[in-house]
Amino acid sequence: MREAVIDLDALAHNVRTLREQLGTREFIAVVKADAYGHGAVACARAAFAAGATRLGTADIAEALALREAGIEGPIMSWLHAPGESFAAAVAAGIEVGISSLEQLQALAAAGPGGVAHLKLETGLSRNGIAPQDWAGVFAEAARLEAEGLVRIDGLFSHLSNTSDDDDRTQVRRFEVGIAAAAAAGLTPSVRHIAATAAAIDLPEARFDAVRIGIGLYGLSPFADRSSADLGLRPVMTLRAQVAAVRRVPAGQGVSYGYTHRTRDDSTLALVPLGYGDGVPRQASGSGPVSIGGQRFTVAGRIAMDQFVVDVGDLPVAVGDEVVLFGDPETGVPSAGDWADAAGTINYEIVTRIGSRVPRTPA
Repeated sequence: MREAVIDLDALAHNVRTLREQLGTREFIAVVKADAYGHGAVACARAAFAAGATRLGTADIAEALALREAGIEGPIMSWLHAPGESFAAAVAAGIEVGISSLEQLQALAAAGPGGVAHLKLETGLSRNGIAPQDWAGVFAEAARLEAEGLVRIDGLFSHLSNTSDDDDRTQVRRFEVGIAAAAAAGLTPSVRHIAATAAAIDLPEARFDAVRIGIGLYGLSPFADRSSADLGLRPVMTLRAQVAAVRRVPAGQGVSYGYTHRTRDDSTLALVPLGYGDGVPRQASGSGPVSIGGQRFTVAGRIAMDQFVVDVGDLPVAVGDEVVLFGDPETGVPSAGDWADAAGTINYEIVTRIGSRVPRTPA
């Protein structure tokens, strides 16, 4: 009735394409939030097979789920609850992003073998070690490393993507932090600040590794360049089958509030996807779909489980395929088209697709 088709060959293509373009020694495939809604386990396996060298998740629970699924490669996680214990992460060989002295000490207390990536605040104003604290944290990290309690394998930060100038300012601050860490005796093997946008557009931000999230899934982080422009292929196709068909007269109201009324005698097709599945209600009356090779927009309001498409006189039958988004090179709408209709970004469109929608291999 409804499914998100996941093309892992497209994901592998995206990894290989970006690895070749960017040329960094390390390639961190970001699979947080269930791989941006695509299915973390399958995407993680495909990314490693295609040449990714590490995985990134937001929190440790996501990383542990990958370990439980049998994924053995390097994984790092960087967002933690206050007072979180890192014992499970250390036991599972999860590399931990550290944003404070307290987190560093908690990692050391979790037992020997803890691996840290120290996150430096360079201007995004989120988590990360503040510049005035760098010297103290670096000194403590060097001491703990000398005692064999932790290993400092990485330094990282995150860019605002406000402008090239703003990002370059952050890169320069990051370089200051790298130098300060070296002066304290730290020798991290991987330094990383660039996600997909900066990795593509700002070569000086690539350092030893890039963290590729949205690009992994074949979507563009840029308003002025499409996936095809970047040589990427969208991984997710969201589709459903027409659940009901109704012929109605001119003037018939459609869905809650009758925000749409038919202009002429028309056929209405019911699509069994709604905001309960992550289809944004904000795209009511504007979200695009493809039926029978023709493009239509949602008629009226998107409900929790379903929405209606006014297809006019197009012959539509129960069971016909409806594509909400996929690879626009095949003639269907894109996730970006839905983002425009909902006033958001393509990241949110794919990530919000809910668990009620099966992920089906292409």
